[in-house]
Amino acid sequence: MTAPFVIVAALAAWMHFRGHRVDSQRVRKSLAAPVRGTPALQARAGWWSGRPWRRQRPQPLSLVVLVQQLAALLRGGRGTSRLWEELWTVHGARLTRQGESSPATMEPGAAALTDESLVVLAAARAASAFGNSSAEAIRATAAKTFPRRGSPERRVWMELAACLEVAETSGCPLADLLTRFAAQLEAEEDAEAARQTALAGPKATVKLLSWLPVFGLVLGMALGVDPLGILLDNILGVATFAAGLLLTVAGRVWSSRLVAAAAGAA
Repeated sequence: MTAPFVIVAALAAWMHFRGHRVDSQRVRKSLAAPVRGTPALQARAGWWSGRPWRRQRPQPLSLVVLVQQLAALLRGGRGTSRLWEELWTVHGARLTRQGESSPATMEPGAAALTDESLVVLAAARAASAFGNSSAEAIRATAAKTFPRRGSPERRVWMELAACLEVAETSGCPLADLLTRFAAQLEAEEDAEAARQTALAGPKATVKLLSWLPVFGLVLGMALGVDPLGILLDNILGVATFAAGLLLTVAGRVWSSRLVAAAAGAA
């Protein structure tokens, strides 16, 4: 009698934790969280890298801040030749301390660019130092570093390269262009945050409805009733139990797909 109950409980737990893991992955992707296990991350962790259970991972820095910093540097009188060098001093120098071989330690909770964005930033810096087009370097490096076309970071870098290319060819003020671009990205982030807030209720409802059948069985057993015995003693009870289990799984899958569609997931 207890075997079907154990199966139902295990299935409900798997569905619950699977949904939580998918939600967490979606949030990390939308926030452009750094990839685990990369060399740059291990360098940032410093001497904590030998203790993974106590490792302090940096928070991902939004690329909106990077675009705002570009606009601020241009408004402050920095030329295009020094622009990327200044940005690398702010972001890339966090990987090293005094020398090139010493790993840097970061404050807990400090925000930093992801490893992929640092690669693109280094390419733009190198192209600017040699007098080449930063837009072309950003576009080529971003296409290699972010192979997935739906990556938010890739989209921002590609649009930033388009802004730089337009400014180079037309002569329009790059600072004003980047300021409007940063405002657009900030509005998109606000819309994404509002969408996640609106979806918090449906996600909680899906999880609650998935656990209700299990709670009903546990409550019946706590009251001294044998719900599993009643269900499994006759063919009608077995059919009802199987139909309920099937409908519960189908409802969870359907609800999860609806929430994913509303969140804009692929």
